[in-house]
Amino acid sequence: MKAFQPYLNFPGNTRDAMTFYQKCIDGELFIQTAGEMEMPPEQADAMKKNDQPMTRPDPDFVIHARLTKGSAILMASDAMPGAPFIKGNNVWVNIDCDTVPEIEKLFSAFSEGGSVIMPLADQFWGARFGMLTDKFGINWMFNCELPKKS
Repeated sequence: MKAFQPYLNFPGNTRDAMTFYQKCIDGELFIQTAGEMEMPPEQADAMKKNDQPMTRPDPDFVIHARLTKGSAILMASDAMPGAPFIKGNNVWVNIDCDTVPEIEKLFSAFSEGGSVIMPLADQFWGARFGMLTDKFGINWMFNCELPKKS
């Protein structure tokens, strides 16, 4: 396992929040919007097979933001369209895994007695990813970068 990292969701104001945090810590900020997202056809096909919704959000929708300062990392995104946003449910813990067997083992273990929000699947950004809420009500994200295809 590489690291545990906090992952925040905001109700449409991720850019404002992360820019504020960047100014506070004088860190480096990367923001990717839905309008910048390029999904390869094979990823779209995989999402259809996994029954993941294919609707594209607004082009300004922040799909991922990453703020770094030294080895410290804070990540965030706008809350998923249609998902209820309640202050308190907007914090996730991301587990960055080293291998696919590791992510599958951890995802299975953490999901016991909880509810899977997004099953593990290969994603357009080149990682295997899944989300769940454990039996204690804690939100978890699991990410494992996949080897680059040549």
